[in-house]
Amino acid sequence: MAIIIKTPEEIDILREGGKRLGRILALVGAMVVPGVTTKELDVYAEKLIRKGGDEPAFLGYTPEGVSYPYPASLCVSINSEIVHGIPLSDRVLKEGDIVSIDLGLKHKGLFTDHAITLSVGKISKQNQKLLDVGREALYVGIAEALAGGRVGDIGYAIEKFVKPYKFGIIRGLSGHGVGRAIHEDPFIPNYGKKGTGEKLVAGMVVAIEPMLSEGTWEAKLMPDDYTYTTEDGTKAVHFEHTVLITDGEPEILTQA
Repeated sequence: MAIIIKTPEEIDILREGGKRLGRILALVGAMVVPGVTTKELDVYAEKLIRKGGDEPAFLGYTPEGVSYPYPASLCVSINSEIVHGIPLSDRVLKEGDIVSIDLGLKHKGLFTDHAITLSVGKISKQNQKLLDVGREALYVGIAEALAGGRVGDIGYAIEKFVKPYKFGIIRGLSGHGVGRAIHEDPFIPNYGKKGTGEKLVAGMVVAIEPMLSEGTWEAKLMPDDYTYTTEDGTKAVHFEHTVLITDGEPEILTQA
């Protein structure tokens, strides 16, 4: 798939879709408390999306290599789960958990993608540091999403920022282009070499999404074919924004 430069009309639609998605994920995030099930979060997310006349991007989506469509609107990944956790009615959030919620929205035929990781009640200082570093790494990466630069500049900046904290940067999972499809080229790893990879051009829309763990960089796919966990069972975080590359500063489309 070639990299798709979005038209001004498409960018206007993605701006509106991104604003809607940012608001919705913030509302879903406010529900993240001990005793709530992951399915309750999913039902609420879908209700808010449909109330606005939009569609959930993930529900019914079948990624390459998977034998069945994703069965929910929201991805909810707890503790050692990195991404794509399937919401369940018997999966209950507990005090001390960390939980990542990832949501895609289709507005007037175009897609935006956004994820945050939150604490459930009180968490350990080490877990809090992982959350803080993951969140900051996202903005470090976004700052490098500049026209004339390269995809590798984003990964290099994230890797350089995270390295002193000795957290694992998950490999094999990456950011990506987004807009006309939920996943487009280019892939945007959270590590790399400055000045390498595809050129960044104004009008590109990308999802930048650092995924960090307390330990390993290795991810393991669970038998459900969707959920990725850390190979060593350590906790993980995931933060993501949809970003427009402009002739100036990058524009975050999914800011709440």
